[in-house]
Amino acid sequence: MTGKQPDPSSPPHRTRLLVTRPAEDAQPLVRRLEALGFDAAIEPMLSMVWLDGPEPDLSDVQALLFTSANGVRAYSKRTNRRDRPVHAVGDATARAARAAGFGQVDSASGDVYALANRVRSLRDPSAGTLLHVAGSKVAGDLGGLLGGSGFMVRRSVMYDAVPALTLSDDTATFLRTSALDGVLFFSPRTAVSFVRLLAEAGLVDCCRTVDAFCLSPAVAEAARAYGDEGVTPWRNVRVAARPEQDALLDLLPVAG
Repeated sequence: MTGKQPDPSSPPHRTRLLVTRPAEDAQPLVRRLEALGFDAAIEPMLSMVWLDGPEPDLSDVQALLFTSANGVRAYSKRTNRRDRPVHAVGDATARAARAAGFGQVDSASGDVYALANRVRSLRDPSAGTLLHVAGSKVAGDLGGLLGGSGFMVRRSVMYDAVPALTLSDDTATFLRTSALDGVLFFSPRTAVSFVRLLAEAGLVDCCRTVDAFCLSPAVAEAARAYGDEGVTPWRNVRVAARPEQDALLDLLPVAG
């Protein structure tokens, strides 16, 4: 028998995954990944900045719209009022709203289109305004989708998501040494930011041994794009069957 034999004293390789979500969302996800048997590291592509402002006026508001857990956090920093029903874009956002103390929470379990459809089916345009608590940049035109059905949507910007400026030394080392197996992307903006930082660090070719796990087709498109015409050379780009965290985790290999 020839060839180098495994060293029985060496620890077995564990699949290493990189979580690109903001720190507030990444930490519970890392705990879950580690419980599943993965090594997980955090490389936030966005940092949250909570904007100062007055307590929101809810006098004409029939319901609150949240398109991210960060919207729930931002609202909770402005006011203690939890007396309006909540429509959340997905299950993670709905969980954040319940944890923040809201009693009436409905989840669209999808994207902004699913949220708009859910609101249309459950709300009456004549019953009052819908308050969309959002960041300075949003994905999709929720106001336009609902405005066409007669709803008045008021968007209140309560936070800003600031892109990361560099990759950490740890992540750069993981990439250079082929010690990273996969990257989890939850939004087009984080995927664009990650690929941009890869290019600036000269590490794009290191993606050839890394899988990109993407929450939606739009996220996958952003992860693939490199410059004006290039394609990021991921080993594989995999897309969740539904735009939900559990569906994304279903894409992962057996931990090992």
